[in-house]
Amino acid sequence: MIGFILSRLGHGLLIMLGVLVAIFFLFNVLPGDPVALLAGQRSDLSTREAITKDLGLDKPLPLQLLYYVNDVSPVSVHEDTEANLEKYEYSTLVDFGEDVLVWKTPYLRRSFQSNKSVTDILVDHFFGTLWLAAAAMLIATVFGILFGVLASLRPHSTLDHTLVTGSVLGISVPSFVAAILIAITFGYYWSDWTGLSLTGQLYEIDPFEGKQLMLRNLLLPAIALGIRPLAIIVQLTRSSMLDVMSQDYIRTARAKGLSRYNVIAGHALKNALNPVVTAVSGWLASLMAGAFFIEYIFNWKGLGSVTLQAVQNLDFPLVMGSTLFVAFLFVLINILVDLLYVMLDPRVKLD
Repeated sequence: MIGFILSRLGHGLLIMLGVLVAIFFLFNVLPGDPVALLAGQRSDLSTREAITKDLGLDKPLPLQLLYYVNDVSPVSVHEDTEANLEKYEYSTLVDFGEDVLVWKTPYLRRSFQSNKSVTDILVDHFFGTLWLAAAAMLIATVFGILFGVLASLRPHSTLDHTLVTGSVLGISVPSFVAAILIAITFGYYWSDWTGLSLTGQLYEIDPFEGKQLMLRNLLLPAIALGIRPLAIIVQLTRSSMLDVMSQDYIRTARAKGLSRYNVIAGHALKNALNPVVTAVSGWLASLMAGAFFIEYIFNWKGLGSVTLQAVQNLDFPLVMGSTLFVAFLFVLINILVDLLYVMLDPRVKLD
């Protein structure tokens, strides 16, 4: 088990390094000048040069990449100075004299626009996206499994055809198109009936009662984000249940006189959930990345909104930090999925 986890962590580090390099060079070929945005159009040459040097943008791209990797790596080499100790908050592993090999929390630098720590910005906006993705996945999982089981119990019936057709439609319609339709329909035209609005945040400030949790604001964006995984889970559950229900052990369970509920819930559904679990766990990380446009449409404050704004402002540290954070979530969730898959199906071996 330990060897498997270490192996997957190694693969994950390679993936994150590949993402880092790709986004780094892609961002640096985009048109625009972050120094001009920071200094203003009327700044003099000396001011622009000072900002360029302070941000390290005067160095060749390969050297900028090397410095950035050194900053985000938990094990890195830095000059042993008071400024660096305060900046990185590291623990010294090996002292080379002027330089030290250190262990530290990955340093994602500071935002070009706000000069705030990128880590603090991501933490502030992470939970908004996490709530949105988790709610979307909960809706997709509960209703996806329910509809899939119902469709499998009556194959080729009107109910089955309706659910399958609806799932195909859900897969075909892009999430941002579904989000616009849902927002306009339920948040605008039918808002008096639904009590929902086009925009809103998870927490709102009431002048009399203070900070309040507003779960109803989460409903529309969560449904819009969860439509596609819901449709996929319906089809996965249906096909898996149809396959399991034809197995010999299901016929044996029926022959023993078990009730229909016990056969479905105790035997069929448990064994049919393996592909569904894989899809659900994989979709959670995907939804956190895919929530970007949904957040923009519903004006939801999360990683998506802050990242899109950072791209528009050429805020390189914030874009890189957000991208690496999402990549880390993908790696971590995939490792947890593999472990969960083994727990659910003893036939699967760790390689």
